[in-house]
Amino acid sequence: MATGCCGTKKQKLNNSSSVPSCNGTSVSNQMVALPEMCFFCFDVLYCHLYNLAPPKTPSFSNDAYPLFVTWAIGKDKRLRGCIGTFNAMNLQSGLREYAITSAFKDSRFSPVTRDEFPKLSVSVSILRHFEDGEDYLDWEVGVHGIRIEFINEKGNKRTATYLPEVASEQGWDQLQTIDSLLRKGGYKAAISNEVRRTIKLTRYQSEKITVTYQDYMNHWNSQRC
Repeated sequence: MATGCCGTKKQKLNNSSSVPSCNGTSVSNQMVALPEMCFFCFDVLYCHLYNLAPPKTPSFSNDAYPLFVTWAIGKDKRLRGCIGTFNAMNLQSGLREYAITSAFKDSRFSPVTRDEFPKLSVSVSILRHFEDGEDYLDWEVGVHGIRIEFINEKGNKRTATYLPEVASEQGWDQLQTIDSLLRKGGYKAAISNEVRRTIKLTRYQSEKITVTYQDYMNHWNSQRC
């Protein structure tokens, strides 16, 4: 089940659908995210845009992790699409799926076009080290991503998440981030400390790799030599 990741058009957040429960992964200090994963996402998107056969199976690890794929556009790297999953997926099939889903099915944006392809950059985020927070402030800006579960004003359970980089990129403190995330999750009533204290928070960390179109072309050309 997919969910929108994060950030967004600067300082403007849209509501998101519910996200699935987190699947924890084993703790390891070895890096999982690699540039090859971003190159693969570019390959997948290119083949889809030009109605070509899907790219061959990549050589990077096929272990299972929760993951997100984020497309950005232009020199200022404006968000163009970001969708992922908290369910652990095999990396090869997961990145193949979410490279397309984030480019074409993020409801905040129109589908990515061929003309935009040379202006894109892509980030792959591998989510790890999930922990239950003691309260809504039991996390650190710039270190943790957070997923919150709460009951909205209609009595329905909702969830929403921000990846680790979102709060620091927006210049938010913990309280601003929590309140913004409640709004993203569809909470429309006044936000009080009582509401915040009812939040169930899960914190996590991510490994993030970003590759630009130029990086991708340099890699592709090097493979031809």
